[in-house]
Amino acid sequence: MQHARDEHTASLLTDGRVLVIGGSNRDTSLNSAELYDPSIGTWSITGSMNDKRYGHTACKLIDGKILVTGGFDGDVYLNSTELYDPSTGLWTIVSSMNDARNFHAASILANGNVLVTGGFNGDVVLNTAELYDPSTGNWTITDSMNNARDGHTSSILTNEKVLVIGGFNGKTTLDVAELYDPLTETWKTTRNMRNARHYLSASVLKDGKVLVTGGYRGHIAELYDPSTELWTTAGNMSVVRSNHQASLLRTGKVLVTGGLHDSTLLNIAELYDPSTGTWTKGGRMNNARSFHTASVLLSGKVLVTGGSDGSAALNSAELYDP
Repeated sequence: MQHARDEHTASLLTDGRVLVIGGSNRDTSLNSAELYDPSIGTWSITGSMNDKRYGHTACKLIDGKILVTGGFDGDVYLNSTELYDPSTGLWTIVSSMNDARNFHAASILANGNVLVTGGFNGDVVLNTAELYDPSTGNWTITDSMNNARDGHTSSILTNEKVLVIGGFNGKTTLDVAELYDPLTETWKTTRNMRNARHYLSASVLKDGKVLVTGGYRGHIAELYDPSTELWTTAGNMSVVRSNHQASLLRTGKVLVTGGLHDSTLLNIAELYDPSTGTWTKGGRMNNARSFHTASVLLSGKVLVTGGSDGSAALNSAELYDP
């Protein structure tokens, strides 16, 4: 990449390019953005955001534009949001969220609206949630979660509900899970995970179950079944990890990359096979990294970008070929 960065985002565009946005290089937060073109294997600079930010979210809207929300600029926790237009390479400021948020979560609902949940506003961890409507460009407050949390995940289920799990409430790591119903705009608790997790990963499998990995001091992965609202164990990863990435491959397997094991950075990858419920080795990345991104390209390959090696942010990127 042109810039070293961690705690950034990476979004797959409709045309197959990958947009990498913001992050931190450990000296300063970044407003720069760049594009990876898989057809020629090169990076190019595109328009910069209006605000520097890391710990933000980025969502691809139905029209192909990218909505970036919140984050931290190094001094201020942000409620600002902006849109990237791939056809022009330019950013425009849109309405601000009601709350500043960092390390929150964002999901695209079936109706095209964006649900943003939780995060840290510089003073407290939030339980608030709000909705962005692309047709109006406005934010509205929706029902608050039952639990304040940051560093959690937010997954769209096949029944169009949103599963929010884990995170940190300012005092403790959470095993609590809850469901948001977009039709009623209300939350309800569901069964707790077997293990409390923070900076975890969650992947919606082809059968609709949700695979949860890492984020605590144990090897065990677990599966959530939306039809029963029950959790079951899903085997043991070879390495304890957090701040990693999990990618659903075309084969239905899940590739888990990098992360932290206590204070050790990992280059080890591993694969979960839902058909057998087992884990196998997935090779080693060229660089150990955490707080990186992993994007499944249209070709089925996985692009891993940036992250931290423990002492500095990385500008390296690498490809995994299933």
